[in-house]
Amino acid sequence: MGFCLSLQLLCGCRGFNPGPRFDPYPTNNMAGGVTNASVTPAFEDVGFSNQVDSALLVSPTAPFTLGPGDKLDIELIDDLNSKALVTVGPDGKIYFGFLPGLDVWGLTLNEAKTVLERETMKFVKETPQLALTLRQIESKRVWLMGRIVTPGVYPMSAPVTLLEAISHAGGLQTVSQPGQITTGTGPDEMADLESAFVIRNGQYLPVSFKRLLHEGDLSQNIFLQPDDYVFLPSVKSSDIQVMGAVFQPGAVPYTRGVSLVAAVSHSYGPAKDAFLTEVAIVRGSLSNPKIAIVNYREITRGRQRDVELQPRDIVYVPYTPYRGLKRYADLILNTFVNSVAINEGARAVIKESSAPAGVFIPLGSRITITPGPPTR
Repeated sequence: MGFCLSLQLLCGCRGFNPGPRFDPYPTNNMAGGVTNASVTPAFEDVGFSNQVDSALLVSPTAPFTLGPGDKLDIELIDDLNSKALVTVGPDGKIYFGFLPGLDVWGLTLNEAKTVLERETMKFVKETPQLALTLRQIESKRVWLMGRIVTPGVYPMSAPVTLLEAISHAGGLQTVSQPGQITTGTGPDEMADLESAFVIRNGQYLPVSFKRLLHEGDLSQNIFLQPDDYVFLPSVKSSDIQVMGAVFQPGAVPYTRGVSLVAAVSHSYGPAKDAFLTEVAIVRGSLSNPKIAIVNYREITRGRQRDVELQPRDIVYVPYTPYRGLKRYADLILNTFVNSVAINEGARAVIKESSAPAGVFIPLGSRITITPGPPTR
């Protein structure tokens, strides 16, 4: 009896089927060719309206207000020796002559002038006459990054449209004619207009760069606001973005036949509290994305076939179940664009240390900056 039981344990119970052996790289590792082990899931249209709010197309009418970094020329009209170049400090205060620090953050030029004259009256007998001139703007900036001729952080002295801002930065990069905004189909363009985006206060704005720059659709030509972030990625980029509940979110280089499990493994696998039954894959343009929900846990257990990924796919491993496909897609896209903006912005700040960081990181987004290799 004991011998038979031991023999059964060694040979296995008759009729037991352990299922296929799990292979985290079913496509002959990330550099191999496509095999029959991967499938393409069913993608659903998210149902975004793709309509830009008409209010974004109206020029702002609010007057300019001062902020940290702005430079002012201030002088007493009756005292030629009083002229001074004053900078609004990080605390929003200015220091002029014998006056204590005056808080001007958020004030218009006229309001700041009134404050200066009122405080000066405490130390002089006659009513002071002050001249205040805005010399340089540093507090209002827009970020223009990516495949633009002159990317960088630009001061915003007056209302500016998206098209004007790109033109001011030299236009789109092209192979043959850098510095020109293309008005038709541009095979030489280096920017991927389908993946370009604008961020405002941490939220993705549904602007179609392709419609604006290729079709001349001015309904996409929004007015920019301070701290807006515009990014036009390279058309040559094919990286897959893995985000959410993984140990190292970030870009995974695309290779032919790369699978979902291989991409997540490249990001050091799911985090401990990951919700693996509703992993999302977002595909297509940012203005018209499609989404597929797959059961990652069942794939790793060998009960479902792995998923073959495509260039520029976004893989999102959630921490909690999603509530509504549209809301889920909105969360993923906002996480994606903010992650890209933070990493690209960090590189820009490293190159230009004087540029203030203006990228908004949503609370609870769990976005991290992945540092690049050290430069020599």
